[in-house]
Amino acid sequence: MLLSIPDVLSLDDVRNVRTLLDQGVWRDGRATAGGQAIHAKQNEQLRTDSDAAQAAQEQVLQALQRSALFFSAALPNRIFPPQFNRYSGDTNTYGDHVDGAVMHTARTGDKVRSDVSCTLFLTDPADYEGGELVIQDTYGTQRVKLPAGHMVLYPSTSVHRVEPVTRGARVSCFFWVQSMVRSDEQRRLLFDLDMNLLRLRQQGESAVTVGLTGTYHNLLRMWAEV
Repeated sequence: MLLSIPDVLSLDDVRNVRTLLDQGVWRDGRATAGGQAIHAKQNEQLRTDSDAAQAAQEQVLQALQRSALFFSAALPNRIFPPQFNRYSGDTNTYGDHVDGAVMHTARTGDKVRSDVSCTLFLTDPADYEGGELVIQDTYGTQRVKLPAGHMVLYPSTSVHRVEPVTRGARVSCFFWVQSMVRSDEQRRLLFDLDMNLLRLRQQGESAVTVGLTGTYHNLLRMWAEV
């Protein structure tokens, strides 16, 4: 499932995060790339061992906790600490690749299985040219370039790339989710059911909504790993 989630961060939140990022130290993104990605990755990545970087991570995590749509779509069990990258100048692209299956947190040694990949845009599209996130989805190739504060999530099994940035700079936050429900197909069914239940509840509670809510939770109970 590929889903865009609007306004995960408000514009004020985006400005606060960008201010924190300006206080951090950027390095060659290949320093964190695996064997496959190191040949495709040409960007900068923020070191996350500073107070400013960790404050930016915490602001993103707090925003995710407030997003009911993110929870419904990703069903998060564990979230890899948010990372930040920048595309500009000579370090302006990331070729076709698939994210690693298990992500390691250097600071804590924790491991997160990558079920869902997430990109949270921190730059207004008018401020740069190019830089589209291109994802090979179930329904074909999707090109994603969202307003600052908006986020896209998609299966980590997808081949994807970032097109060259030819003007300005593209700054974003990225991270991975280990979902309570490993199967993308099952997550999609649960999300569709949850969204339709939400629409039914807007018409008032009834025996139908109670019954379907029970079906949702019984399916989640059957499929979830916690």
